[in-house]
Amino acid sequence: MERVLTHCRFVMGPEVVELEARLALYGGARHAVAVSSGTDALLTVLMAEGIGPGMAVFLPAFTYTATAEVVLLLGAKPVFVDVEADSFQLSLASLQARVAAVKQAGEVVPKAIIGVDLFGQPAPWDALKSFATQEGLTLIADCAQSFGAAYKGRKLGHEAMATTLSFFPSKPLGCYGDGGAILTDDDDKAALYRSLRSHGEGQQRYEVQRIGLNARLDSLQAAVLLSKLDVFEEELQRREAVARAYDAGLPSLITSPARVAESQSAWAVYCVKLPSLSLRESLRQHLTQAQIATAIYYPKPLHHQPAYQACHDGVPLPVSESLGEYVLALPIHPDLTDEAVDYVIRESQTWAREQHEAE
Repeated sequence: MERVLTHCRFVMGPEVVELEARLALYGGARHAVAVSSGTDALLTVLMAEGIGPGMAVFLPAFTYTATAEVVLLLGAKPVFVDVEADSFQLSLASLQARVAAVKQAGEVVPKAIIGVDLFGQPAPWDALKSFATQEGLTLIADCAQSFGAAYKGRKLGHEAMATTLSFFPSKPLGCYGDGGAILTDDDDKAALYRSLRSHGEGQQRYEVQRIGLNARLDSLQAAVLLSKLDVFEEELQRREAVARAYDAGLPSLITSPARVAESQSAWAVYCVKLPSLSLRESLRQHLTQAQIATAIYYPKPLHHQPAYQACHDGVPLPVSESLGEYVLALPIHPDLTDEAVDYVIRESQTWAREQHEAE
């Protein structure tokens, strides 16, 4: 950060160039294009694909709003898909049904699928790639929560045509503000992303080839990320250790997260399930009184949010609609000490004993 303050190239400075090279190498992609946020990464990719009115983009209903809002910003229609009850990842069966229904209705043309690597775990990429190829749909990876995760021995970064990343401070690799990136193996797409992030500029600064965005990454944020990349693998290992401790120590009344087969999670979120809403709220209250922070991801699926209700066709998505009553995220980050982890486990066990005694 001192070097950035010395050279004063605060936007798209040399740190950004170095960061892009390291991100591409880590994710196994030919190119990394740094942008100002994970949301702008998604928006840039959709703009590059010409997504707009009359087009449908399929995405999970159980995820953060950024995945869907960029579709609406471009005038396209987000089509919400249900998720799996155990892994929270996009359901292939629901996706197949939703695409078939949209094609039959004929009101909008299916164009793209956004697979979300939720909570640190990978989406079912082999199945998604096969289906996208079969249907002629563009496949995009929203890896905002899961950079550092692996799928079948491969670091996430090239499972789809483009992989979008977020470096929001709470992410496994987080900066000191907003930041994001796009990974791709396509030379022409990478050049287009670089143009779009900088007002649609061409080779010369004042050559405007297309309508673009102001979506460049600050050099100070790149400097933070370069330093964090030096210890990123160690932090991922610590997150895994915390998750394994929870797996082994939490009482049976609390269901630990299911693992996606043949994968390694980045553990952005450790999201457990409780048997009922009342038990979830009871546990949450107990942990709060013990000064243990918790969170609910997500209390309401996207198709039930006011901003998206008008564009949803009313088809029930039962898993997404029920998860908000059962899920609870426990603390997980690389600076969590063994003593803190043990405390979370002990308090959870105490709560479970109290429930059994009350029966």
